[in-house]
Amino acid sequence: DRPVRIIADEHVQREFGTGAVKITPAHDHDDYAMARRHDLAMVNVMDDTARINDVGGAFAGLDRYDARQRMLAALEERGDLVGKAAHEMVIGRCQRSNDVVEPRLKTQWFIRTTPLAAAALEATRTGRTVILPQRFDKVWENWLTNIRDWNVSRQLWWGHRIPAWYCPDGHVTVVADPNGPPACEICGAVPAKLTQDPDIFDTWYSSGLWPFSTLGWPDSTGDLARFYPGSVMETGYDIIFFWVARMMMLGIHLLGEPPFHTVYLSGLVRDPYGQKMSKTRGNVVDPLATIEEYGADALRFALVHGTAPGNDLKLGAPKLENARNFANKLWNAARFVLGARPASLAVDAPRLASLAADAPGPASLGAVAPRITPDEARLGPAERWLLSRTSAAVGEVDAAMADYAFGEAARILYDAIWSEFCDWGIELAKVRLADTSLSSEDREATWWALVESLDTYLRLLHPLMPFVTEAIWGALPHRPSDPPMLIQARWPGQRGRDQAAETDVEAVLDLVRGIRNARSDAKIDPGAWLPVDVAVPARFGAAFSALQPAVERLAHARPLRRHLTVEALHASAREGGLAVIAGDSEAIIGRGHAAAAAEGLDRARLERELAQAEALLAAARARLANPEFTSRAPTPVVEGARTREAELAEQVERLGELLGR
Repeated sequence: DRPVRIIADEHVQREFGTGAVKITPAHDHDDYAMARRHDLAMVNVMDDTARINDVGGAFAGLDRYDARQRMLAALEERGDLVGKAAHEMVIGRCQRSNDVVEPRLKTQWFIRTTPLAAAALEATRTGRTVILPQRFDKVWENWLTNIRDWNVSRQLWWGHRIPAWYCPDGHVTVVADPNGPPACEICGAVPAKLTQDPDIFDTWYSSGLWPFSTLGWPDSTGDLARFYPGSVMETGYDIIFFWVARMMMLGIHLLGEPPFHTVYLSGLVRDPYGQKMSKTRGNVVDPLATIEEYGADALRFALVHGTAPGNDLKLGAPKLENARNFANKLWNAARFVLGARPASLAVDAPRLASLAADAPGPASLGAVAPRITPDEARLGPAERWLLSRTSAAVGEVDAAMADYAFGEAARILYDAIWSEFCDWGIELAKVRLADTSLSSEDREATWWALVESLDTYLRLLHPLMPFVTEAIWGALPHRPSDPPMLIQARWPGQRGRDQAAETDVEAVLDLVRGIRNARSDAKIDPGAWLPVDVAVPARFGAAFSALQPAVERLAHARPLRRHLTVEALHASAREGGLAVIAGDSEAIIGRGHAAAAAEGLDRARLERELAQAEALLAAARARLANPEFTSRAPTPVVEGARTREAELAEQVERLGELLGR
């Protein structure tokens, strides 16, 4: 029995039902917006308990579900019900309780965000605050440009109470004093008659105060002066609106400057199938249980390794197991280094006694072998290579950290520690440490080089895996200037690179890899000792001679004979030998006892290597044939490409000769 205006609006889907629908502006977001466009009355028909209020006339006091059935029956009694038809509709439900959510118009407190958003946009547009990765700049701009006023009222049980007090006449007084106003500012009602608003601030409003409220604000504290503004804010990209924007707007408005100079947006941690973790779905990972099974360091490393800013991460058992294996690899490597200390360092302790008194760390090592720098004159090519590669890792990690590429820093350290330090550095050192033909000073220098490299890697890895690195570092011999704990130690500096040692040793290691791969492809017992003949260019000759005992051990080559030319190598080739080409070096593995099937496998391997080399050569030549590359690329890059093309051409020719082409 109430007159209702009939309106036309583009929001209505005319194809649905009769094309004419009722709207409830006080109980639906879309209807509310429509009513604002047409200046309709906002009729609220429910109370806080979801019962019909006095506006509902005869239905007042009924629960919403009961009222709906009574209304349907009333329509039938009056003859106004034309028909019924079932249809699907979207009904909002509470994620926690599964209750149906009933939108309801209610007086709320708002913050006018347009001027706040303008200040936050100005900070990012002028570069005072940088968002990483940069692709989120567009998201930031779009959201803050189209921002609406911020509803900060929440009807929850706990939080920051809204500082508004009401008198019996409905006047509102807002004050900063948590005890409330001395009187109503309009009618002068005394405090005893004032009631504070029961609502609390939006959680994100309270969170938006975090950069400075944690430092004592609004008081001018020493912490606030020292730590505001901060430097880098790291958080997930999914809360760039909820949290980052709030901190920016409130920080600039209340303290005059952005709360941080960089916003680093990480990806979301998802389950192994790429689904967002949710307690409702039951696919969450319990961090405490994960730490119990894999260790805290493994969990930390798994969350960083293989990630990029803004990209999601799938976290599952394989990734955690890989991180745990990495921690175990480092631990076992450290055990070897600590256990491989030459005996001469213990018996010659008097010459180190002047440093021992000040050396921190366990007495078992610190008192016997305080830290010294390895004598460069006594280092072999493998030790110089290891220290140079460690220095390279320092520079690469520094560059990655400066670019906020934390996943790349983890990858660099994983590869350097696992492949270079453990797989090659330690294995090469084992041979030299066990070589009694060397002087004790030479073997000591080798051990100190291992300690130097391990110490550097522990410092680099400490931010990612703090616990295992702290435990290992505490057992290493230290310099008097070192602090008691790794967390206090200085970040390592980059020492000079030894490019000659890197080139020479890499050539020798390539040869070892080639021999190993050939044996593996031919299915030869890894433990079998086989004769090997090699031809190594003269420029690598000194390094090869120094590392020959290590090559013999690592390649299981005995005897290992070096020829000065490739022609001499081929002239002495054994019947049925496996041919190996590794860069400018060649080798022939003797295996006269091998079956004919193995010979077929060896030819198949050479065929694969030839096909790969030919593909790389074709790509290199296509690149050099492109005038866009040769005319625009820097001269050193073009020259490097030409050198690479020549090397590949020579490799293709040599492989072809071996295959009789």
